[in-house]
Amino acid sequence: MRTVRHLTISALAVVLAAGAGARAASAERLSLTPATGDLQPILDAASDGDEVWLAAGSYRGPVRLTHRITLSGAAGAVIAGPRKGSVITVSAPGAIVRDLEVRGSGRSLETMDSGIFVEQSARGAVLENNHLEDNLFGMYLHGAPDAIARHNVVVGLRSARNSETGNGITVWNAPGAQVLDNDFHYGRDGIFAITSRKNTFSGNRFRDLRFGVHNMYTGEAEITNNVSKGNIIGYAFMFSNHLVVRDNVSDHDRDRGILFNASNYDDISGNSVIGGMQSTERWATSDNRADDEGVPQTEAASSASARGQRIGPEKCVFIYNTNKNRIDRNWFEGCEIGVHFTAGSEGNEITGNAFVNNANQVKYVGTRHLDWSKDGRGNYWSDNPAFDLNGDGVADTAYRPNDLIDRVLWTAPAAKVLINSPAVQVIRWAQAQFPALLPGGVVDSHPLMSPPKRHTAEEAR
Repeated sequence: MRTVRHLTISALAVVLAAGAGARAASAERLSLTPATGDLQPILDAASDGDEVWLAAGSYRGPVRLTHRITLSGAAGAVIAGPRKGSVITVSAPGAIVRDLEVRGSGRSLETMDSGIFVEQSARGAVLENNHLEDNLFGMYLHGAPDAIARHNVVVGLRSARNSETGNGITVWNAPGAQVLDNDFHYGRDGIFAITSRKNTFSGNRFRDLRFGVHNMYTGEAEITNNVSKGNIIGYAFMFSNHLVVRDNVSDHDRDRGILFNASNYDDISGNSVIGGMQSTERWATSDNRADDEGVPQTEAASSASARGQRIGPEKCVFIYNTNKNRIDRNWFEGCEIGVHFTAGSEGNEITGNAFVNNANQVKYVGTRHLDWSKDGRGNYWSDNPAFDLNGDGVADTAYRPNDLIDRVLWTAPAAKVLINSPAVQVIRWAQAQFPALLPGGVVDSHPLMSPPKRHTAEEAR
């Protein structure tokens, strides 16, 4: 049974005089209204299981939750920090912060100033239905196992440089932590996870960030059903292992849809990366501009750039030194390059994917022969003119996305002025007639005639 007590902060003396021994054994709801005074003593006086509920109005931070209590509020309840340190710090296991607007943290990256900072001792803490704005970091799970952040809206700082801002939420060494159904807008990264494992990031939405999701030195995480739109990179996974990256959407992100760097033994399936023409203003205003790694523009891209547009993302997927992954049933469309595959990535199973209307379907600079098919099943290529005479859904001839001319253009971009010359056309004709002339590279020996189902942003919601 829960009792309800309506208090102003000025009635604090009554609460403290009553003492824990005189209070009811059941949990209480302490209902507060704004007044001059300090909120912290009431939070300290509350017992495990109590709820401290704030009526609409502004309350001064910073505050700290040292007991297993719930700090909540009505619509319009605001906890405002003094622009120094974190606004709310949670140190108690199982504590809950919900339905509040939190603003006014400090600006120190060194001290990790946050709207809500969850310490290592706060196992299983819950942050839900909060609106966090004007903070360096929105939320910070600093070693808190099994903590949950769900249904929050985080609006980050709109600094001129992303390096001067914080993340929507940082997950550091917090095994089992979950980040579910949040909205992240502005700032550095939406979700930044480092040195953590067995995390779940699902149903989140990212906009106007550097990276939507950024994982480093993580393992056994699940990243599913998220939507990244208009960020520099949608999803970046570095030095991580055994990830499940499934049913996510990258919608017109700028440089990369998905990036893998030394990320191994992952299940990457059902994701969609959608690109297209974007304003060149987006490519020149950030301090996080990626280099073009020697990739020549196509004639269409060069013409579009002259009109103030270019194709983005540059790469639907960038795979660098990434091994033994399963990449299946993904949709890569409208990018300058569908997949850039490099740095000795080995043992990857790449089947059942759709490569649709990319200016260059694949960039692979290497001499090895890589067959992107398995058990008679390859990938769908929108520019593959092959036939399927026996009607088994697999093209009758192999597909090769690159030839000798492509490799010349990658190493000497100036040679693109010769792309339509008779000599180049003769070389390409000869390679088609005599496959032995082709250099090492990617081949799909069983290309599909129809694409897999595309996962959409509406389905991700």
